[in-house]
Parts: sequence; structure tokens; C-alpha cells
Amino acid sequence: MNLKQLLEQYENHIPITMVTAYDYPSAKTVEESGIDMILVGDSVATTVLGLDSTIQVSMDDMIHHTKAVKRGAKDTFTVVDMPFSTVGVSVDDTVRNGMELYKQSNAQALKIEGAHPITLEAIERLTDFGVPIVGHIGLTPQSFGITGYAVQAKTEEAALNLIQEAKALQESGIVMLVLEAIPSDLAKRVTGELNVPTIGIGAGSHTDGQVLVYHDILQYGIHRYPKFVKPYLNLNESIQTALSQFRSEVKDRTFPNEDTTYKVKVWEEK
Repeated sequence: MNLKQLLEQYENHIPITMVTAYDYPSAKTVEESGIDMILVGDSVATTVLGLDSTIQVSMDDMIHHTKAVKRGAKDTFTVVDMPFSTVGVSVDDTVRNGMELYKQSNAQALKIEGAHPITLEAIERLTDFGVPIVGHIGLTPQSFGITGYAVQAKTEEAALNLIQEAKALQESGIVMLVLEAIPSDLAKRVTGELNVPTIGIGAGSHTDGQVLVYHDILQYGIHRYPKFVKPYLNLNESIQTALSQFRSEVKDRTFPNEDTTYKVKVWEEK
């Protein structure tokens, strides 16, 4: 899957599927499932690394995890988040950090949160250098300290501002736009007014595609999740059952058994 094929899906009104994954085995299963895109999100901080928020993840973390994802999903279009503090301090720093992440991670695109004037100019310059950029507005986790984890753009003024942000990002050259935790009717309007694909997460069914986190879909290590998440499996229960069974069989000496033990005939004869 490449960008051209994804945009062809968009033009043919075929919904785009994206899953956020962070390592080799998850990426491998995502690719084998036929998912169109993988996002290596800065949510690796809280989902996998056990940190308090996404702002604690580093550039090295993102490069490390994206390389692992690409080893597991060589043929899947992969997007990587630019982490907190690498975007928006200045245009030059943002461009420099973006090019470094793009080069080192082996991703096919970068995702950048927000639509600050510095960010918009940096996106334009990165696009000029040939780096595909995915925008992200609505609930932007890197700004949770101000916005909180809540539905965004609930007033008319905020909705109009979000529409203007979406249009400004499109003018700057983004190839796609993630809309997170906004009212579905607003997501529908934004989608209708843009000519790039929108990918929704908590934005209703009228976007051009949907993204969820691997661990949320499988309920793997996750015990609480937002309203917009639909778990399709409960791996927590399955894993706990399997680990408890292993523990019991070791304790009562039923594992290892004859089927899981190596034997050499010469030693048996002695």
C-alpha cells in the first residue's frame, strides 16, 4: 500500500482503515489482516511504556518503535507521530526534526498535531522537501494539559475555528487529516469541505476512514477506554487464563510433560 493507492481508495469512496500499533508482532498481525495503514502513535508512551502522558515520549522512542513496526509490516503504509517539543518551537526546528524522523524511522509519512502558524509553515516546507504530512485536529493529546481529554469543538465558534484549521492545513499541503473526538455532524462538514481524506477517531461515521489503537481493539492491557472505542476481543481474559494455567501446571509438575521434553537415546540406555 502506498500513498497513491490510498488516495485512489479515497477518490473511489472506499473507507480507509488505520490501526495504531507500536511493535513488530502487532504490526505483523495488522498487515496480515489487510489493514490499509499503521500509525505509530506517541500514545506508545501510555499504552506500552507506562508513562503518564504522550508528552513524555522522545524522538528516539518514536524512531525505535517505528523501525520495529516496519520490520513487521514492510508493505503497509506507515505514519509516525512527531512527538511533543519537536513541533512548533520554531519553523526551522520543526522542519529539521521532521526530516530527521522521516529519514531515521523509515515511515512513509509524519503526523503533526495542531494548526499553529509555525506548524502550518513547517508543514509547507516539509511538503516541499517531499515529506508527506498527516494533520491532526480536534482532541490533540499533546495539548491535553489545556484542553483535557474531552470532546472538542462543541460550540459554534469552536466548530468554525476547527473548520478554518482544517482548511489551513489542507492549504499547507497535508495528504490526510485525523479528526479526533469531535461531534459527528462537524466531522461530516469538514470531510465534505476538504479534498484530502479525513480519518476519524471518535468523530462518527462520515469521515473517509477510521483509526483505533491495536490494544483497544483487542482489549489487551487496557481496562478503561473512551466511548468511541469498540473492543472486538478480550485478550486480557485469555492471557490471564493462559498464564494462570501455566503457573498451575508448573506448580503441580504436569508441565513439562513427555511431549515437551527432549530425550537422547544414548542417555536413556545408560
